[in-house]
Amino acid sequence: MTSTPAESTRPDFPLPVPSEDGAPFWEHLRNGELRVHRCTSCGRLQHPPRLMCVQCGSTEREWALMSGRGTVYSFVITRQAVHPSFEGHIPYATVIVELEEGPRLASNLIDVPVDEVAIGMPVHLAPTAVSDEITLPLFRRA
Repeated sequence: MTSTPAESTRPDFPLPVPSEDGAPFWEHLRNGELRVHRCTSCGRLQHPPRLMCVQCGSTEREWALMSGRGTVYSFVITRQAVHPSFEGHIPYATVIVELEEGPRLASNLIDVPVDEVAIGMPVHLAPTAVSDEITLPLFRRA
């Protein structure tokens, strides 16, 4: 992945708190890479990171580099502020992106009006730094 983190223009939303097992996911994003767990026993790709493969139960896994390309699998438009920091930033779309390689992850779109979000819309990763520690896996229309 050759994307570089973009300068954040987002307000101070609550940030993710990486777990010990998921910390490498966030480290890779800081470097502009989207990586997910791949089971080294059966090859299944899975996100979010888990201690065990959901297919075969193996605990042997590696961090596989994803292309960052995908499509909007599903989405929901939020029209009410669910947290005080979201006041003034609604409506917004939360999307489930199905990556080219198969795994799905929840995210948001950058620079796409909510009335233009559509299932099947091609998107690509736009890593967005929101703090020194956290880069979010946001997406743009491809």
